[in-house]
Amino acid sequence: MDFETILFEQTGGVARVTLNRPDRLNSFIVQMHDELSRAIEAASNSARVLVLTGAGRGFCAGQDLLDRAVAPGGQGVDLGESIEKRYNSLIRRLASLEMPVICAVNGVAAGAGAN
Repeated sequence: MDFETILFEQTGGVARVTLNRPDRLNSFIVQMHDELSRAIEAASNSARVLVLTGAGRGFCAGQDLLDRAVAPGGQGVDLGESIEKRYNSLIRRLASLEMPVICAVNGVAAGAGAN
């Protein structure tokens, strides 16, 4: 699998996902949500444990408010819609995995990164 905003590797039964936008403290954008969902699906098929971490000096600073997919045309971000559409389903998916999920939190963990 090729990803731009995360790194995914699986060795044996251990799947490791690294949020990989260190220049933005790994803040979420729509593309990252989509890629993370695909990686979780891949891990759920064969891994026995999932490890989540962040590249650079922070785990995740939450939603990137500059993401134009969330705020097209420079409009304000509808955080309620973003939470319901993306974050809640992602959190439910992680919580429903039949394996332990370990968050190796380094540095900042705010907003979505703290859930």
